[in-house]
Amino acid sequence: MKKNMIKLAAGTAAVLLMATSAHAGYTMKKKIGDIDTKLTMFGFAQVEMRGGKGSATKGKENDISFHAQRIRLGWKYVAGKVLSKVFIDFNQNSAANKTTDAGGASGIGVPDNIKDAFIAYKFNKAFIPKMGVIKMPNGMGFTMPGWNLDAAERGLDKKLVLERNMGLMFSGRDIGFGNNGKVSGFEMGHEHAWKGFGYDVMIANQAGRSAAVTNAKEGNGNSYAVRGMFDWTELLHVEASYALSENAGGIKGQTTYKYDPATGTVPGTVLTKDTEDYSLYTLGFDSSFMNGANVKAEYISAHNIKGKKDYDENTLTVSAQYAINNTFEPTIKHIQASAAKGTGASTYNLGNTYVGVNIYLSQFNNKMDRNSKRNRNAHKLVLNYIIASGDKDKFAGLGGYKDNAWIMQWQVKF
Repeated sequence: MKKNMIKLAAGTAAVLLMATSAHAGYTMKKKIGDIDTKLTMFGFAQVEMRGGKGSATKGKENDISFHAQRIRLGWKYVAGKVLSKVFIDFNQNSAANKTTDAGGASGIGVPDNIKDAFIAYKFNKAFIPKMGVIKMPNGMGFTMPGWNLDAAERGLDKKLVLERNMGLMFSGRDIGFGNNGKVSGFEMGHEHAWKGFGYDVMIANQAGRSAAVTNAKEGNGNSYAVRGMFDWTELLHVEASYALSENAGGIKGQTTYKYDPATGTVPGTVLTKDTEDYSLYTLGFDSSFMNGANVKAEYISAHNIKGKKDYDENTLTVSAQYAINNTFEPTIKHIQASAAKGTGASTYNLGNTYVGVNIYLSQFNNKMDRNSKRNRNAHKLVLNYIIASGDKDKFAGLGGYKDNAWIMQWQVKF
């Protein structure tokens, strides 16, 4: 795995050197026959310093830790109406959790360090089929790029969505009011400002990369997601989605495997019972109602987590930020969650409040509309303090900070 990573990094560096001389923006263009082709290299890194009892391991409550959240490199290729994308995370090593299946520890069919790898054909802006590893169209916050977040991380609500998966998806954007914005065909959420409707429909393997699905394996079930949305420029975006992953705890008679580093063996565990389907629906709202200001809200209702009947969790996420100038953008995000493990079980609540500021460094311009801010994210510093509230240690849901913590994140993107 290490040798392959080194070869890939070396090859990428060579391509970037060629791209720099060929075209600004790390893009190469070439005409092959009558077809115009374009290859674009891109990537980003997020390095962090963390502290506080909420982010520390047991017995290390006062230590400061340094790590990277994402180190990613990828490329997009366009040849006429044919599109393809590959995106790899060098901060995630799929060999660290070996299985007998070469398709990766999550069971979706590819190694886990491959984040995106799909081929698409853009018939028109209203009909774009894609197949490969894609973000399932489920959750507004999740389908926003990781480098374009308002806070240093998405938060505990991300544990509930179906994550990336290997499957087939059909998409459309900017439908119903003419041509009001660019539709590239690579969209996974609401990256651009449009006027009109949009949709995504996807069928895939079991959603093994989701924290709410376990013991997944391609061929043992499917997952499904459908999403509809409406946009009116940057002023309004609303969306709703529904998703389901079959047999979310594994299926009867299936043997699961986990690598034991102490012995070098791959022991097996046979599941003894069928499990429930995991399902959820989401509602999202986003508005940049004035230059430099933005508010978002998203509600998620999830059922039968990890295939356990009536293990349910609901979350509400609300965030707001306002750029006081072209450098400093104070921001606040609150996630309120409630969860219960089974019929009649007690319901416990957990709140995580992110308070902080985004500091934009080396700005490309002095604008703070949504599209311009995407360029500003090419170099920024994020400072967040997370306040934990509610039942904390009694909370039965997935993820979340059970005590206060802080994050300093430095991001660079090209």
